[in-house]
Amino acid sequence: MSSRSMTDIAYELMKKDKKEAVFSQLWQEVSKTLGLSETQTVKKIASFYSALMLDTRFTLLADNKWDLRERRRYNESHVDTSSILIDDEDEEYDEDYEEEDDSDDEKENDKEEEDEKDF
Repeated sequence: MSSRSMTDIAYELMKKDKKEAVFSQLWQEVSKTLGLSETQTVKKIASFYSALMLDTRFTLLADNKWDLRERRRYNESHVDTSSILIDDEDEEYDEDYEEEDDSDDEKENDKEEEDEKDF
């Protein structure tokens, strides 16, 4: 087995191929290079996906394709989050939920006090 990381191998493979790759094909090549058994290949696929997501050398494209960030323009590898709407209704829901929790706590405390009086 190689001492290189899964993402280092993926980087070398993609650098050599000079094109984007579908995740499943990339993983197949990486696991083959590492000499992983079929069981290991299944167990490590999620770790590999997570590592790709966190490695700044890679960028996720449409249809689960990956490429090297250095080959992409900024607008191809970044999502503009300013257009994402924030729903304020969630905050109102959270406040309502907290109020319900408080009233439940008060009811429970009242019941405990009544139980103590009975003794």
